[in-house]
Amino acid sequence: MMNKVIDSKYNASYKYFKKIATKKSFRKEENKTILVGPHIINSCLEVKKDIECFIRDEKTESLEINEIIKSNPNIEIYDLKHGLFLELSDLKSSNGLIALVKIPIEVDIEIKKGLNLFVDGIQDPGNLGSILRTAEAAGIKSVFLSKSSAELWSPKTLRGSQGAQLNLRCYEGQDLLKLFDQVSLPIYSLSVCGDSLYGDDIPKDLILILGSEGGGINAEIISKSTKSISIPMHGSIESLNVGAAAGIFIYEYFRRHRLNVGD
Repeated sequence: MMNKVIDSKYNASYKYFKKIATKKSFRKEENKTILVGPHIINSCLEVKKDIECFIRDEKTESLEINEIIKSNPNIEIYDLKHGLFLELSDLKSSNGLIALVKIPIEVDIEIKKGLNLFVDGIQDPGNLGSILRTAEAAGIKSVFLSKSSAELWSPKTLRGSQGAQLNLRCYEGQDLLKLFDQVSLPIYSLSVCGDSLYGDDIPKDLILILGSEGGGINAEIISKSTKSISIPMHGSIESLNVGAAAGIFIYEYFRRHRLNVGD
């Protein structure tokens, strides 16, 4: 397949890629996003998600990227001028390859046994990405995001997660209050005032609610909680970054329920 060369920002294909990269509404309309870098693209290929085309930096000299392209000869390739590639990737240095992909859609909502994360209004894509990355590393399968949470498939969230959502069941735009009425699992909210994480049992089957960076968890959602859990802190620090706090809880859960049983 012959490569297509793009050397102008006015090129129709480039303008399309740029809109996908920068416009949330257009990503949702087209149901597509971009994956930036060979690592995350390899993750996508491993789980057999649909890649529409590769977008390569014309200056790329990479055995890893060459192997990706060689192993997928039927995927169309666009070669971009170096400056255009940097603008599209929104990075200061080039990692050489971008993929345009279809966004997976989870239709059947299923709250499984184990630890389920309910994300209430986390705004920062980096924080959301960090939580998703930790969730995948700990073997969590399901994440439910409220309508006010950061966009799951934005390039910035994907950068923070390194594509973890490709291996998770993630449900965007959820009414968390309605979901609570469908389950009988214990519901824990992670907050600055609650019972110590280290002083209580953690049920194996559980919903954990994570709140926004500024306002925390919505009061109506907190009212549905079985229990509020906090992470003990010393000194003058009043709260932890939500990504760090989530990671501490998730791995304490992991330690208690998984590490000792060989899962």
